[in-house]
Amino acid sequence: MTAIASFLRKTPIPRLQDYFTAGGFTSLPPVDWTKPEPEVVEPLIKAVDDMDEAEKQRVILDAGRVAALADEPGQNALQNVVLDRATFDTLEGPNNRSLWVFLNEANRFRLAEEVRYNDERRRGRSWSGFGVDEGLNVKKDPISIAAFTTAIRERFETPNVHVDIFDRHRVILDGEECELVQVAVYREGRPEDMLGFDADSTLSRRIVKPVFEAALTYEAATGVIEVVAKTREDRMDLTRFMARDLLGITIDEKQQLPLREYDLSMLLQPFDFPTDPADGIAGVTVKELRLMDLGDAKERITLESMSGADRTIWQMAEHRIGLDIGGGSFAYGVTGEVPEWVITRARFTIKFHPGPSGGRGKSLSLTVTMPHGCNLKDMTPQERLIGEKYLRLWGILKDDNDEGDVLE
Repeated sequence: MTAIASFLRKTPIPRLQDYFTAGGFTSLPPVDWTKPEPEVVEPLIKAVDDMDEAEKQRVILDAGRVAALADEPGQNALQNVVLDRATFDTLEGPNNRSLWVFLNEANRFRLAEEVRYNDERRRGRSWSGFGVDEGLNVKKDPISIAAFTTAIRERFETPNVHVDIFDRHRVILDGEECELVQVAVYREGRPEDMLGFDADSTLSRRIVKPVFEAALTYEAATGVIEVVAKTREDRMDLTRFMARDLLGITIDEKQQLPLREYDLSMLLQPFDFPTDPADGIAGVTVKELRLMDLGDAKERITLESMSGADRTIWQMAEHRIGLDIGGGSFAYGVTGEVPEWVITRARFTIKFHPGPSGGRGKSLSLTVTMPHGCNLKDMTPQERLIGEKYLRLWGILKDDNDEGDVLE
């Protein structure tokens, strides 16, 4: 009940009244919604706990969906698709906005869940991108959608497929937005058996058919198709179907976009991290470097500078292990072949000035692993925007000329 209690306490009383009134919960006793908030919420928490098990589980599941879109990425996803922006933008509080869309624009709420599914996995292990023609129109007529759906049914050998096609946007650099069309695909998988309890608490096996989700987007301004699906083969086939049936073109593997590449060579010597004063950055500190000697690739050296350290990571390297990174040699005159060092991983912290309310400034920790790894995908949309900006500015993220490539 902890999640339910949190949901009820964070949501305004009028919105809770809307939810429980519209839900038709027969096992919930009458609630006097006119009382002060503390006199409504605490008894309501207990009342929900005492509800019929089926209705209580429904509240738990609804609250989980609403809460999942009450954080920053979820709010951005809702803003992407909500129809009544005028009302949405005037509502106070993320739980309030999320529940309002859940109640008043249920279909758009589901589209927001699809947006988040896509964006959270973008540039991750289940992502691929393809470069095609710019300025194409995504077909949304019944014949084209039917052809696309039929291709998916045949490819995955399933009779049940659901497709959503809708317009949305993504925030890119400097607050600008790029326009996208997203295609969400749900397909039923093969039957699986699993253990479960019957109504009389008897353990038994039951047959379930899982539903698998995939997502594709097309950006007309850049001609980029992006796809999120479980396997490389699935992503290639889904992209072919979309290109053929919804865009009217053909595509092959040669058009797949390369993985992002990162270059940490500038950190082989002290580096002055330039920043934009408008971003309120107090400083940037390299906290960790992992190095490899190209002459002995089986070993690594990791240097880590803890909070409060008096030395920079480069000074520590020379002081502790006699390693002059920038000079490409050992400072203590070790004889033998001179090692050629490369940095295979770096972690650095961006420290921000305190906000208007004071207190400690926020920090953003970036970890880059050569040649394609970065923790940007695990961050909030705002953190990803700032991280993306400075990885490009510092020359760590090689410019792939994809202006729509900023993670939301």
